[in-house]
Amino acid sequence: MSATGERTLRIGEVAELAGVTTRTIRYYEERGLLGRHAREKGSHRVYTEADVVRIQELIRLRDLLGLSLDELVGIVEAEEARAVLRNQWEESATDAERLRIVEESIPHVERQLELVRLRRDRLDEFAGELGAKLKRLKSRRRELSQ
Repeated sequence: MSATGERTLRIGEVAELAGVTTRTIRYYEERGLLGRHAREKGSHRVYTEADVVRIQELIRLRDLLGLSLDELVGIVEAEEARAVLRNQWEESATDAERLRIVEESIPHVERQLELVRLRRDRLDEFAGELGAKLKRLKSRRRELSQ
């Protein structure tokens, strides 16, 4: 159990639950996607269920959008920056402060949206290529059937 009373997991358990290798988890930590898990010398890293969910979300984003690791890091950094700004929003009392938060949030969302749009455009292009290929194949089938 962690200090908060949450069940702790070892890296092998996390890997199995998340459907990745332990090397992937270590690499994600190195790249700052999971944060560093403190441990005393000679002891094992410990993780929580939240880490499993985080890894699953990262894998979903990577696979859904076909992101490179650098792009995934960029998405995560933007999301973390937005989380900080959301907390500031809750604590702010003035419209001027909230305006500053909104202004700071916009580039983060724009960055994420641009990446999603680029991926969508590539998928649309691929779908168009497949549609044209299918049309040619059906035309060829008609010709050969006559």
